[in-house]
Amino acid sequence: MNDATMRRTILLLAISVPLVSCSRQPNFDVVLRNGLVCDGTGSPCTSGGVGINGDKIAKIGDVSADRGRMDIDVHGQVIAPGFINLMSGPDGLFADGRGLSDLLQGVTLEIFGEGESMGPLTDDMRAEAQSQQADIKYGITWHTLNEGLATLVQHGISPNVASFIGAATPRINVLGRANRAPTPAELDQMRALTAKAMQEGALGVASALIYQPGNYAQTDELVALAKVAAKYKGIYISHIRDEGDHEMDAIDELISIARQAQIPAEIYHLKVAGAQNWNKLPALIQKIEAARADGLAITADMYTYPAGATGLDGAMPPWVQEGGLEAWRKRLQDPAIRKRVRQEMSSSDKYDNLLRSAGTPDNVLLVGFKSEKLKPLTGKTLGEVAHMRHSTPEDTAMDLVIEDDSRVETVYFLMSEDNIKKQIVLPWVSFGADADPESVDGVFLKSSTHPRAFGNFARVYAHYVRDEKLMTVAEAVRKMTSLPASNLGIASRGLLRQGYFADIAVFDPTTIQDHATFAQPRQLASGVSEVFVNGVEVVHNAVHTGAKPGRVVKRDRH
Repeated sequence: MNDATMRRTILLLAISVPLVSCSRQPNFDVVLRNGLVCDGTGSPCTSGGVGINGDKIAKIGDVSADRGRMDIDVHGQVIAPGFINLMSGPDGLFADGRGLSDLLQGVTLEIFGEGESMGPLTDDMRAEAQSQQADIKYGITWHTLNEGLATLVQHGISPNVASFIGAATPRINVLGRANRAPTPAELDQMRALTAKAMQEGALGVASALIYQPGNYAQTDELVALAKVAAKYKGIYISHIRDEGDHEMDAIDELISIARQAQIPAEIYHLKVAGAQNWNKLPALIQKIEAARADGLAITADMYTYPAGATGLDGAMPPWVQEGGLEAWRKRLQDPAIRKRVRQEMSSSDKYDNLLRSAGTPDNVLLVGFKSEKLKPLTGKTLGEVAHMRHSTPEDTAMDLVIEDDSRVETVYFLMSEDNIKKQIVLPWVSFGADADPESVDGVFLKSSTHPRAFGNFARVYAHYVRDEKLMTVAEAVRKMTSLPASNLGIASRGLLRQGYFADIAVFDPTTIQDHATFAQPRQLASGVSEVFVNGVEVVHNAVHTGAKPGRVVKRDRH
């Protein structure tokens, strides 16, 4: 090595890992200095830094006299608690444990379990789930929820994970996919399964009441399971029974469950769907705030886009889906049943009809197919495919479910941007992407997705804080950190506080930016430079480090 090369090498080392003075030995494993500390409480951010020892925060504030074995000058960027994604899923992490789409937005905790959860599973449920896997495939070797989460962590993941028990999971475990109420003995079995999951650290009970078999559950069944969760200091969270024409009734049901079970309750992805309903948002907010004023702990989360994503099941009446995918596909091949389904899809308001709420089939985007033959249709609208096939949108949707042997992943344009702006500032609303963490290569390239998977959290800072000036950086941080952690009963996370776990995101509020669009959703966000999970650096200079220190996070039962 010549002298010039040696000098360049020394200079590069000095830039990437600042040298520590011999007279001032490191007193922390990590020091983040010269930052703007937003501690998660919503209080104004203050200049300073953070010291980390092991997996815990050891100091917050003036670290000018401190040194770290890893010592990082963040040059005025925000130092915040890691963000919490209230609505996520495990599939993407099984495919790529880095979880880049969320991690590069500062997310350090992924929450699973909407409607159905990773357990408790019977052997038949495991086989069914395995058979319905599409591009992402992995062995389902566990039975309980806790075993499923532990398997994922053992697989190797960068973020932490936690989960609700899905309200439909004990129902399927005991009743299968039958559309009937449980007998008293069956309900006792469902309660016992719920209690076991809660004892093992589940966050509470999560229902999804537009999907089968979750929508077969009546209010008294949900109250019974919520009471079990309440016994263990859990919460009830719900994709409510209707987000469109009958949303007020659905909100009333959630409030009733909270009151009867004496349990905090949260609304998944708060929205008002369908242009005909957009003007109802003020009344909806008033209803929730009246319940809060009456002493009920009602909260909500949301994503920051005017479109939702689910499947073509969201466009079809629940009765045709009874019994699961195979029974649904078989019914759709019966001419008499097809006629009835076609009529209800085009006009019925008796169920949460997402095709009707979208207004036109051109507002229904097809983003994920299981069949290689149908993958060329990815990114086209239902209206475009119907035109290509010289068919009606309703018949096209039915045919696609039959041909793909899946519900077909779908984006529906349903919401108003003005309403998003009104919701986003509500102090009791936090954020959930309603999407798995994903990556930009490999198996993920076989399908499209919703831009919320890659931009939901960065978009809050880039668009609603910086551009629209609807809230401060400190308030946005609170709504992504301490608010959800408190609602979920998660101890020692969600704040920058001495003794708390060192889940930390460092970002530049002047440059943080979402890049994902509906046309090109797999675009990683930028502006997050450093991320720590349990004290381990998983992102450095906006690049994944290869570390996978993610753990299972459980609810504090005290």
